[in-house]
This record gives sequence, structure tokens and C-alpha cells, in this order.
Amino acid sequence: MRISSALVSAVVAGLLLGVGPSAGFDGNSPSNGVSPVQAFRSGTQALKTGETDKAITSLQYAAENGHALAQWKLGRMYADGDGVPHDDVRAFDYFRRIVETHGDDGAGQPQSRFVANAFVALGHYYREGIPDSPVTPDLNRARDMFSYAASYFGDPDAQFELGRLYLKGDGVKKDPKQAVRWLALAANKGQFEAQATLGEVLFRGENVPRQRPLGLMWLTLASDGSGDQVTWIADAREAAFKQATEDERALALQLIERRLGRGREW
Repeated sequence: MRISSALVSAVVAGLLLGVGPSAGFDGNSPSNGVSPVQAFRSGTQALKTGETDKAITSLQYAAENGHALAQWKLGRMYADGDGVPHDDVRAFDYFRRIVETHGDDGAGQPQSRFVANAFVALGHYYREGIPDSPVTPDLNRARDMFSYAASYFGDPDAQFELGRLYLKGDGVKKDPKQAVRWLALAANKGQFEAQATLGEVLFRGENVPRQRPLGLMWLTLASDGSGDQVTWIADAREAAFKQATEDERALALQLIERRLGRGREW
């Protein structure tokens, strides 16, 4: 079901900083003989060849002329300190522009994942705040960002974050059943953090019926999916495996085989 533009406006109301010139998602309006699309392509090519300064100049030109992929790319670069100084305020502004301009774009379009990612990024910023800036922690806004991306775009990262909010009662009334619902949606899409969190909840029976074999299944899938490189997931899976009985391990293995459609050995 399409969410109305009025709801989008309510979700993004009060976001900081003004909106620059906007165009379609690809920003096709030409300026000075160079279109934002051309500038974006030039910028991405320059990144591949290591010409960072040239890349930033081209991407900024495209972003200021409404090219949302350029805005998203710059947002990620400033958020991660990738080729540019780490700057969460600038990252926030780029993500905000995408949300305000494209938050009501049709879900399921090629650009939807970038728009959803911008919502999730803003959710993180509102949850934690940005030190020495006007962006202060606001769990209600964080919830709104995650909820919109989770519901409208079906984004698994947003569904995971929303599940965590319900699990902890951050910005929402604590609701383990709602938490499990959102975590399961994300887990079924392969979001390994959601798989691990869901696995822990089910294995321990934290305010939900305990399902130790199913919990061990999700923890194992998460550990496999993350390549045992995420320490807390690997540790959680190992702890559950040691606590599980032989029957529980056997049933978990059956569940994994059924889900993957192939055999697996511990």
C-alpha cells in the first residue's frame, strides 16, 4: 500500500538545512553544458582511477543539481571518511536531501534501495545524535525513519533496526512480539545481524516462547553469512551450540537443511 505524501512530509518535517536545486532522480537538467548525469559518471570514473579531488568536484556538482545518487555517494563517503574527511553533518545533509525529495518515490524501483538507505542513515543519526551540531538524539524521529523504510520500502536493515527498538523499548513501548516480527522479516531476507539477534531471542526465550532449535538455526545461518568475522555473532552461535542438547542440535541441523535445500555438517 502506498504511503501518502502527507505522511512522508510528517516523517521528514523539521529536518535541518535547506534543500538545493532538485530534478528527477537522475538529475537530467543540464547546466553550463554539463548535465548532472555526466558529472556523476565523470565523478564515479575518477574515483575508480584514484582521482579523488576531481571525483569530489564532479559529484558535488551533480549533487547540487539534484542528482540523488551523487548525493547518496557523497553522504556515504562523508559518513565513512572514505576519500574525504569524516563529516557526519555533511553526510546528514546529503541523506536529508534524498529523503525530502524522493521519500515518496514508488517502492520497488531501482533507486529505492538508495532512498531506503538514506532513511536508515538518518535514523542512526537521530538515534545517536551528532556531537557539536544541532542534530541531537531523538528516538522518536529515529523510529519514524526506520519505520518508514521498513514498511514502505521493505528495507531489511530498517526492519532490523526497528526490531531492535521494540526489543529494547527505545523510542517505542517495549514489545518483544513486534520485535520478533520485524527481526524475522529482515532475517528472511538474509540480514545476518537480524538473524543473529532473532536467534538469541528465540534460543533464550526472552519474553517470547523459547524455541532453542530454531534459535540455533538462525544463529548458525548468521554466523555462516558473516563468515565468522563478526565476533559477537560467532560468540553467540558458539555459546548456543554448547548449551544446546544433542536433540536440539539435530533438529536445528534439520531446519537448516530444509531451509537451504542441501545437507550441512556441524
